[in-house]
Amino acid sequence: MKIHNLLFLLSVLIMFSCQNNSKDTTEKSLEQKNKTVKAKDDAPKPKYDLNTIVITDDNVVDFLTWYGEHNQEKKVQIECSYGNIEIELYNETPLHRANFIYLVKKNYFNTTYFHRVVKNFIVQGGNSDETITQKERKNIGKYFIPAEFNKTLKHHYGALASARSWENNPDKVSNPFEFYFVQNKGGAHHLDGEHTVFGKITKGFDVLDEIAQQKTDEGEYPLFNIKIKAKIIE
Repeated sequence: MKIHNLLFLLSVLIMFSCQNNSKDTTEKSLEQKNKTVKAKDDAPKPKYDLNTIVITDDNVVDFLTWYGEHNQEKKVQIECSYGNIEIELYNETPLHRANFIYLVKKNYFNTTYFHRVVKNFIVQGGNSDETITQKERKNIGKYFIPAEFNKTLKHHYGALASARSWENNPDKVSNPFEFYFVQNKGGAHHLDGEHTVFGKITKGFDVLDEIAQQKTDEGEYPLFNIKIKAKIIE
């Protein structure tokens, strides 16, 4: 009888101990979970949500300044059927650099062509007659980039610059979506101070010259589409 009582008491003690251990483990798990949730809540939230941001003339400077601080890449490769062109963007034009990197990461340029070719002058890209291109523009936003002129950045052969409207544009603000390369080996210096130069070709001059040889219609649009694909190098 005593042995049975002793065994019963021992089993009760073991059960009680297991319940306490289980309770301790559960409480520790809940405590750890609460700490994780709190850490997430306390983490600083980004100033802009890249999934919902729509750029406008009101927020363009603030957004591109913020974006440029967090995305400091400045080397891009542009692919087309004639080969690859590698470009380097200038830190001296931070808004234009940030905008170009933003559009590359948004895959905007992958919907566009080299749509204007003027031999011995320029090769222009960043637009197309595809519906998806206009849809992407609408999703990204309707805005212009303030000019960032720099006397040391000129329209030399291979320079990368922003297209812009010449009508009703006294501040010479840039079109954010369209760009051009100077294809004239002597440069296009009459455009200095008129369009923002924000980069240069570092590799692929032969590709640029090949594109410039393509036949165009009366509107300087290539007879055959020259599709673009852009990606970040570093």
